[in-house]
Amino acid sequence: MAHYLDPKNDLIFKRVFGEHKHLCMSLLNSMLPLSTPIVSLEYQTAELLPEIEILRNSIVDVRCTDLEGRQFIVEMQMHWTESFKSRVLLNAAKAYVKQLDKNKQFKLLQPVYALNFVDEIFEKSPEMVNEYYHHYKIVNIKDTEKQIKGLELIFIELPKFKPQHRAEKRLYDLWMRFLTEINEITEETPQELLENEFTKEALGYVERAAYTKGQLDAYYQWKIDIMTEIAIVDDALEKGHAKGHAKGHAEGHAEGRAEGHAEGRAEGRAEGITEKTEQVIINSHLAGILIDTIAAITNITVEQVTEVLKRHNKIV
Repeated sequence: MAHYLDPKNDLIFKRVFGEHKHLCMSLLNSMLPLSTPIVSLEYQTAELLPEIEILRNSIVDVRCTDLEGRQFIVEMQMHWTESFKSRVLLNAAKAYVKQLDKNKQFKLLQPVYALNFVDEIFEKSPEMVNEYYHHYKIVNIKDTEKQIKGLELIFIELPKFKPQHRAEKRLYDLWMRFLTEINEITEETPQELLENEFTKEALGYVERAAYTKGQLDAYYQWKIDIMTEIAIVDDALEKGHAKGHAKGHAEGHAEGRAEGHAEGRAEGRAEGITEKTEQVIINSHLAGILIDTIAAITNITVEQVTEVLKRHNKIV
């Protein structure tokens, strides 16, 4: 039985789609509303914006151009924030403007497509419960058939996807299944993915055995960093939300939580383990990372990791 890594991970995603043009081309052709298919690709540098500290490990970029000059930016966002939309728009707009370095006439500018996979549900209204493919472009409000061509943004909510088994969109479904069903806990490889030449090849690039110890260490470190950053963002949102409540209620709730956790936090710090390290340990354990791996990454003993988890009722 094959043991897989998560293709949504930065290292793995780039291995599959950032190093194999035919796989990236297959993904783009199946996902994007293109008038003509992509027949050839060339990778471009993915650096369009300075890295944002809080998101430095949560964004995966693959940027490429086809024979027509159309540009494609593929990103994987593990944790949704509303500001991500602005970042995607800015990235796409900058890629569009950079064409002026080579093209001296506006009519020669080619469109930019930003394909964004989001591993979180961000459209939560009842009417959008089954809508996971969100396509944005610049259109006339009164006549949406009239479009200013140049930028098209696609956001896909991965957790909402359910296979449709449509013959006309078979490759689309297979790539979506590859991104949503293959991970560290996959016990049985879907036969449909093995029967397609593209997804079968991609599966080979996400097998754990295909990576060195150093690459696996980087993989798990990225996973821990993502969990930590999500915790930081969630904490900030929670604090901001708490301020909106009545002052007495907010203070009472905060005081109750502080009393409930003070003893555990103090005990952990007394052992030389910081509160941030404790959070990393808990998040890593919840993500399915082995205790000895957590110990190696956090530079503490297995016994200390186990004690932290027991103190927070995360392990028996």
